[in-house]
Amino acid sequence: MHKLGVLGGLGPMTTVSFINRVIDFTDAKTDQEHIPMIIEHGTDTPDRTEFILGKSDESPLPMMLKSCHHLEQGGATVIAIPCVTAHYFYEDLSKGVNIPILNGIGICVDEFKRMGVKNVGLMATAGTVKSGIFEKPLKDVGIGCIVPDEKRQQLVTDLIYNNVKMGMPVEKDKFIEAASTLRAEGAEVILLGCTELSVIADEWLPEGAFLDMMTELAKESVRLCGKLKK
Repeated sequence: MHKLGVLGGLGPMTTVSFINRVIDFTDAKTDQEHIPMIIEHGTDTPDRTEFILGKSDESPLPMMLKSCHHLEQGGATVIAIPCVTAHYFYEDLSKGVNIPILNGIGICVDEFKRMGVKNVGLMATAGTVKSGIFEKPLKDVGIGCIVPDEKRQQLVTDLIYNNVKMGMPVEKDKFIEAASTLRAEGAEVILLGCTELSVIADEWLPEGAFLDMMTELAKESVRLCGKLKK
């Protein structure tokens, strides 16, 4: 059986939600039938968004790469990175290890193609939005990517940093305003492109079509390990 390596701690609640999803998707009736996992809980990794936005000179790449090495040395046969913004460093991380790293962005793009979606609305960190790590691969397959304006992006940022990361209740009105504006601009499906938003989705989502990247990544992780529920 494959052993799944999880580059976690980016942030802590995200890691818990991802592992729960992996367990939920796994076809297992006993402890021994579940997928073995190694989790690197790198909470001391520098903030990805701060670096991407140029607000910090401290790159998170060296520490993430070190964590990937720990996972590989521990016997992991494939690595999943629940943090969406960390995918900004995907190519460098992939080149630094000898085992595959799942590409959560590519997984979502493939799902949108399967769904026949023409326009996607993106809710994510400011770092993810600025980097264009979703926009380019979506554009390459003929799918538009609608991002929030400055005001709504700040609402999403508040949800991520001032609600989930701080362990505070979700300000649902901010989520609804950001999502509704994207829909009004033509988004057929809202992509939850930040795993802190996935944590919100565990408890609540307004009506409408949403695709949760962490759910898709967990599903593909289990499928690759040969244990996906039918």
